[in-house]
Amino acid sequence: MNSHALIDSQRGLNAAVAALASAPALAVDTEADSRHRYPEKVCLIQLSDGAETYLVDALADLDYRGLGRAFRDPRVQKILHGGDYDLRCLDRDFGFAFVNCYDTSIAARFAGLERFGLAPLLEDLLGVSIPKDQKLRRADWSRRPLSPDALAYAAADALHLPALRDALDDRLRSLGRQDWVAEENARLAEVRHAPPDPETAFLSVKGASALDERALAILKTLCAFRESEARRLNRPPGYILSAQALVFLSANPDADLAKAPGLGPVLVRRYGRAIRAALAEGKAAPPERRPRPEGPFAPRMTKTESAALARLKKWRANLGADLRLDPSLLWPMRSLERLARAPQSLDAELQAPEIRAWQRKQFAAALRAALPRH
Repeated sequence: MNSHALIDSQRGLNAAVAALASAPALAVDTEADSRHRYPEKVCLIQLSDGAETYLVDALADLDYRGLGRAFRDPRVQKILHGGDYDLRCLDRDFGFAFVNCYDTSIAARFAGLERFGLAPLLEDLLGVSIPKDQKLRRADWSRRPLSPDALAYAAADALHLPALRDALDDRLRSLGRQDWVAEENARLAEVRHAPPDPETAFLSVKGASALDERALAILKTLCAFRESEARRLNRPPGYILSAQALVFLSANPDADLAKAPGLGPVLVRRYGRAIRAALAEGKAAPPERRPRPEGPFAPRMTKTESAALARLKKWRANLGADLRLDPSLLWPMRSLERLARAPQSLDAELQAPEIRAWQRKQFAAALRAALPRH
C-alpha cells in the first residue's frame, strides 16, 4: 500500500488495521481543522509501525470500530507526541479509548532534554529532518483532495515515532527513570474529552478574570452571540470576535464599536447590529456571579507558612538542578502549598491523587527532611 495515499475506503482501512495488528508498537497522530472550522473535528489519522505509514481519512463514512479495537489492545503500545490533544479529539469524535500509551514528549522531559518539539527531537536524537512547512501546518485539513505535500507532511509526524521512542527509552534506562515515565504514560491513557459547560464557558475567555459581575453578564451574552454565529458559519469563534474585543466591550458596553481591538470596519458592518443587541441584553441582565472555587477556602498564608513554602520550593528547585529536570515534574506545587500550611500531614499528603508512586518512592524521605519541625 502506498504509505502516502489517503485511505478513504472500508477495504483500505481494514487492510491497514490488519497490517498493523501484529506490530509491537503503533505510532498515532492526527490532523484537525481547528484553525478553519467550528466545531473542530479530526480530519486525518496517521498510523505507523516505523516501516509503513497509513493515512486514514477521518471524514470518510467508514466503520472505524476496528481501529478503536487496535487502540484498546494492551499488547500494542501506542506512541504519540504531545498526545493529550490527540486523545481528547479521538475520544470526542469517535469514542476511542487508549491502552498502553507512550508519549515521546513526556519521555523527552524526563530524559532531561531541553528541546521537546517533535522536529528538534528527531534532529537531535536521530539526525532526521521532517518537513515543517508553516503553510501546511496552518492548512485546512478538512478540504479534499489533500495535496501530495500535505500527505507527506502528515506522514512524517508518525513515521519516526517508534525510532524516537527507542532512543528516548535508552536514555531513560541509563537514568533509571523508565518507571517514572511509565506511570506518567498510564495517566495519559486515562485522558478523555470533557465538553465545556455552556453556562460557564464564557468565564474561560482570556481576560475575563479582570471583569466585575456586571461586565461578566455582558460577556456571557456576547459569547452566546459569538458561539451561535461561529456554529452557523462553521468558522472558529475568534474569527467572529476576538477575546480582546469581548473583554473590552464587556467592560465598556457604551463605547464606539470601532474602538474595540480587532473589530475593524468590515466586522462592524457585518455584526454591528447583533453585537449591540447582545450588549443591550447583557446590560439588562442581572450581574453574573462567579462560581465558588471547589474545595475548602484557603486563607492567606501566615508568615510562618510563607517561609515554610519558600523552603519547600527551594528544596524542589535544588532537586531539579541536581537531576537536571524541570522542578515542576518532581513534586506538585499544590501539594507543597498544603504541606506548608500543615507540615504534620505528610503521611496523608503522600496519598493525594496528584502524587505519583514514583514520587513517593524517590522523594518522600527527602521531602520529610525538608519540612519545618512541628
